[in-house]
Amino acid sequence: DPGADASLCGMAATGASGTNAVRYGTMRPNVLNLRVVLPDGRLLHTAGPGRQPRKRAAGYDLTSLFVGSEGTLGFLTQATLRLHPLPEATAVTVASFPSVGAAVACTVQVLQAAVPVARIEFLDEVMADACGRFSGTGLPVAATLLLELHGSRHSLAEQQQQMEEIMRQNGGSGLAWAEGLEEREQLWSMRHNAWYAALALRPGCQGYSTDVCVPISRLPDVVVETKQDLQASGLTGPMVGHVGDGNFHCILVFNSQDPEEAQRIHAFTQRLGRRALAAGGTCTGEHGVGLGKRALLQEELGQEGLDTLRSIKAALDPHNLMNPGKVL
Repeated sequence: DPGADASLCGMAATGASGTNAVRYGTMRPNVLNLRVVLPDGRLLHTAGPGRQPRKRAAGYDLTSLFVGSEGTLGFLTQATLRLHPLPEATAVTVASFPSVGAAVACTVQVLQAAVPVARIEFLDEVMADACGRFSGTGLPVAATLLLELHGSRHSLAEQQQQMEEIMRQNGGSGLAWAEGLEEREQLWSMRHNAWYAALALRPGCQGYSTDVCVPISRLPDVVVETKQDLQASGLTGPMVGHVGDGNFHCILVFNSQDPEEAQRIHAFTQRLGRRALAAGGTCTGEHGVGLGKRALLQEELGQEGLDTLRSIKAALDPHNLMNPGKVL
């Protein structure tokens, strides 16, 4: 379930994911083979031509090397993907919480209770308000979780009961389950339009999405600290995220013609990245390093890690033809 305008090989190249990742995994474990055009023009099948085993231990894992390589090692031209069966039954609910801390703490408890949730998405009160107005659904202006369960009809009823109990323990309200396809699609369409809803808060301004991921146990603290940082910085930055994976985003909406505001954006993103690293997380959960997070990558991997990446890059692309300057 990717975002707007995504392509399969593009998602593989950035190591991306989607709202279903908490149950079905990110792009990396779902790619079985890749066809790659190397910088010198040779054609590589990372698991061997025509091969698609569920697991393999033959040599280095070339498929995983190219997943997340951000176009720095070759062109990804074909992907062989793992498929998952459609569930017998599906149910979605939206719950409002008294604070962002309560909403994220609920997420942690749901995962600790081993509820096999398929999607669990977080919106802070600013994002919920923006999405509600943009889509016309009229969400309460409160920290919000969107949750989806997959399973048999019998197992689904048990999961719903367990979910409702955990949500109420954390102050969740407004629990109503949607099982019809049209109603479910309407709710997820609202979530997928979060980027456009955020931009609508300041028409004519530019958007910049952050992307950190932290261990689930540290997620409530990091989200609350980030919310406080946003408010102290005076920035427009509604929060949204795949919190079932410990991954969240601040969609920063700013006037790119205002140097002072742009500088505050840069300072905030650097603090956010380092906050995630200090919590044992990563500076990017699914969007990649690109240009803006190269310094954070060095802090995350250390000099030895960065030197190893550079050695791989030099071996496969000695003339630095592929996306020069990106990542490294």
